[in-house]
Amino acid sequence: MYKNYLKIAWRNLKKQPFFTFLNTFGLAIGMAGGILISLYIYDELSFNKMFADADRIYRIDADIKFGGAEIETAQTAAPMAKALQNDFSQVESTVRFRTQGSMLVRKNETEDNSKELNTTFVDSSFFDMFGIKLLAGDAKSALTEPNTLVLTKTTAEKYFGTNNAIGQSLILNNDDTYTVTGVMGNLPKNSLLRDYTVFMAMTGHEASKEDNWGGNNFQTFIKLIPAANVNTMHEPIQGFLEKYMLPWAQKYFPGITAESFAASGNYIRYHIMPLTDIHLYSTRDGGLSANSSIQNVYILSFIGLFLIILACVNFMNLSTAHSLKRAKEVGVRKTLGSNKRDLIYQFLIESGLISLISLLMAVMLSIIVLPLFNELSGKSISLPFANPFFWLILLMVTIILGLFSGSYPAFFMSRFKPGKTLKGGSQTSVGGGNIRNGLVVFQFTISVFLIVSTLVVFQQLKFIQSKDLGFTKDQVLLINDTYAAGRQIDAFKEEVVRLSQVKSASFSSFLPVPSVRSDSSFFEEGATEQENAIQLDTWYVDEDYIPTLSMEIIAGRNFDKQRPTDSTAVIINEATLSVLGMEAEEVLGMRITEDVDLKEGNMIFYTVVGVVKNFHFESLRENIGALGLFLERSTGTLAVKLKAGDFKQTISSIETIWNKLAPGQPFSYRFMDDAFNSTYDAEQRLGRIFMIFTILSILIACLGLFGLAAFNAQKRTKEIGIRKVLGASIGQITYRLTTDFLKMVGIAILIAIPIGWYAMNKWLEDFSFRIEISWWILALAAFLAIAVAVLTVSYQSIKAAIVNPVKSLKTE
Repeated sequence: MYKNYLKIAWRNLKKQPFFTFLNTFGLAIGMAGGILISLYIYDELSFNKMFADADRIYRIDADIKFGGAEIETAQTAAPMAKALQNDFSQVESTVRFRTQGSMLVRKNETEDNSKELNTTFVDSSFFDMFGIKLLAGDAKSALTEPNTLVLTKTTAEKYFGTNNAIGQSLILNNDDTYTVTGVMGNLPKNSLLRDYTVFMAMTGHEASKEDNWGGNNFQTFIKLIPAANVNTMHEPIQGFLEKYMLPWAQKYFPGITAESFAASGNYIRYHIMPLTDIHLYSTRDGGLSANSSIQNVYILSFIGLFLIILACVNFMNLSTAHSLKRAKEVGVRKTLGSNKRDLIYQFLIESGLISLISLLMAVMLSIIVLPLFNELSGKSISLPFANPFFWLILLMVTIILGLFSGSYPAFFMSRFKPGKTLKGGSQTSVGGGNIRNGLVVFQFTISVFLIVSTLVVFQQLKFIQSKDLGFTKDQVLLINDTYAAGRQIDAFKEEVVRLSQVKSASFSSFLPVPSVRSDSSFFEEGATEQENAIQLDTWYVDEDYIPTLSMEIIAGRNFDKQRPTDSTAVIINEATLSVLGMEAEEVLGMRITEDVDLKEGNMIFYTVVGVVKNFHFESLRENIGALGLFLERSTGTLAVKLKAGDFKQTISSIETIWNKLAPGQPFSYRFMDDAFNSTYDAEQRLGRIFMIFTILSILIACLGLFGLAAFNAQKRTKEIGIRKVLGASIGQITYRLTTDFLKMVGIAILIAIPIGWYAMNKWLEDFSFRIEISWWILALAAFLAIAVAVLTVSYQSIKAAIVNPVKSLKTE
């Protein structure tokens, strides 16, 4: 019996190739989108879960308010790990990371450096805590001695080829010599350590040995003993402020107490973050790597679910539209004895067969578009063909989709009455119009919502690109790692500035793009109590920094290299004025110091000589904080302001100068606007993904609308014939057929617009500087939906309107 069902189902699919293609293609698009999004979500949810005992590993975070600054950081003080080990019996082990960013690396016998982008100091307990096995070397002793390091497999092969790297030496930043004591496997791409290639022994980092509770520079992780309850630690760890932090601070502020600290509005609160939650739930500064957001997972989950539902709705509409052509088949089957159950089985098997074909098409589509999807999402996802669970899940989902999408057409067509269908009366007997119309409304509600979301995301990105940032990021070339030029560094800058296409150049590692950050507590002269602290981002720049980046000084002056006293000068930003409660002109001449631990005669005081207009040195998600620019050498990067012209030739000329003055050192550069844009990679990826899946949802919705338009035209064949006989024009008939669908699209717009407006306003709340959702964005979304609907429906409407009325009236 089932073999007969399959045979008939196959014949029916071959009999109507265009209808079959529309059904399978629409469902395949939805399934392919669902597969890709599911793999993306699985990758996001699996972050950091590959480490042994990941469910027992936690990171210590801190919320700090001091000196007018509020900081949420993933870093704590160097002695935090030891204090946790001593005070909590449930702590099995601890490990600290002290990231170093990029470093120049070379072998002993060569002068040519390579650049490692992500390096870190780490405690020797690292391998045991994270369950990492070494491919070579002893994990227990690999990082116990100073000036030792462990490399990943790829990095070891890069420097030592097939030779054993153990015992070999590497020179870091042309200065310190390290011995390779271990080689580890390449770290997974879905881990917080994915980008790190060089792990140096923490015992060689002097700051890690200091009892300094004021410097929060270390990522501190703990591993609890089995069955320990982390909740029992949340309250006791807050006692670290009074037990450790304040006794240390009393060396600098003798009268400080917990009460006076709180009374001044300051606080330090510690949090314990599960390792497996960091990637999706942490937005803190100072993490080991960039994180994603659970919000994006929810958004993509809904998009994937909607795509599949839209594809199923499309299948239902096309099947019911096609049902009129099979009405006589149903009538004959019922006349010959087929019961309702047999017909339901027949149609469900047909829908199951279409689902199976769609699955094969979806897998092929996924294979084809996966490289593009990886590029859009920044992932390295692959289809797990060797995993039987992957195929089992796909098969189960296919069966469920087949039953779900085929259920309504099956029950709908099995209700046809044989007498009416054999007499050709099915046009008036077919019901379910409200359900089909509701499905179209649902489809276009989702499509309009996605259109609104896409427009808002791209408008926010456009706002970010065009906003006045307080500095010029265009035509600014950043030459990286210029300290590698050694004694030739000043000569390098001088020769670069002499190039005809260069306006100016400035040395600094501190830039208003993703770069080095540092902050310190300063005090006005004569007011060195803790409640008078001013927390400043501390940047070291040269006298050309402000003009090179076209910043605006609103009071005072720029640094002047002809004035020796400017070695102790500082330029502050407008945000610092708010902390001080002073006006720009009033603050000029003020002296500040950070040397509260020294006697009055030994303190170094910095004099405020200028106030620079606020500029965005953090993401636009954040408010602008207090900042001080200090005249001091920081030679990590040379910012070069270029004149309009042939950038390629200018860069080539700069590289020639570099190779002459710093032979063997890597020449690396980037443009500031590219570095700025990388801050918003997550938003740009989200925008592109929104756009792709919005197009797919509209395509699927159009297929459904196309099917319903065909159904409606067939159902009203005689009506159209009568209207034409009575003198109706093709335009009038097309208008009547089209307006019925526009009513449904209008209802969808009324539902989707407020939902889209609310959802995207919530998304925009993450930005301190954001757009307001203008009326034209909502109007454009509505117009696009209407335009797409009209284009889709008009073909079927015009096709029905131009049919000879004689043929229409003969359908009885």
